[in-house]
Amino acid sequence: MTGRLASVNLGGVTEAEWAGDASGRSGIDKRPVDGPVLLRADGVAGDFIGERAHHGGPDQAVYAYAEEDAAWWAAEIGRSIRPGGFGENLTTYAVDVTDAVIGEQWAVGSALLQVTKPRTPCTTFAGFWGVPDLIRRFTVRATPGAYLRVLREGEVGAGDPVEVVDRPAHGVTIGEVFRAMSLEPELLPRLLDAPELPEQIREKVSRRLAGRS
Repeated sequence: MTGRLASVNLGGVTEAEWAGDASGRSGIDKRPVDGPVLLRADGVAGDFIGERAHHGGPDQAVYAYAEEDAAWWAAEIGRSIRPGGFGENLTTYAVDVTDAVIGEQWAVGSALLQVTKPRTPCTTFAGFWGVPDLIRRFTVRATPGAYLRVLREGEVGAGDPVEVVDRPAHGVTIGEVFRAMSLEPELLPRLLDAPELPEQIREKVSRRLAGRS
């Protein structure tokens, strides 16, 4: 299965009262860039991260969002959404990001990436868009985009193919994890079938299941 990168996006420093960082700074306002960009194990070279307690790190070094899902949102809110408008580093085309399996690997440019977890919407995201009920609407829509580990550092650029080179047999998807952790807790037991899911999420799932029992 092969799609492509529609764009690679980097964020500078945005200072705003809605920014999640205590200093009032955010890197959510990402813009497409020309030329290759280095994806490192700890993040994207040249990309500002404001609130490191919740963003960045090996399990969410890169964030990808599908161009097709962005088009749905543009129609929903009645305005255009440029690449990077979700705060994503990689805007993909013809890649089923929501149905990507936890642990599946993408060959992109000279990098090798691994799908880890869905994005959780936050007040910074809602403030950036200026849509007060965006968190609720984003949760109901359940097309959250995917965070990625960098298994092999390398450079990527707009137009590069995105090839799924490995897909775990457990079949637990980004969409299932997002729905299980939000509106469909009956899906929680299934998440433990995915050993590649970040340990922090696995521990949270186990606590929730223990509480239910």
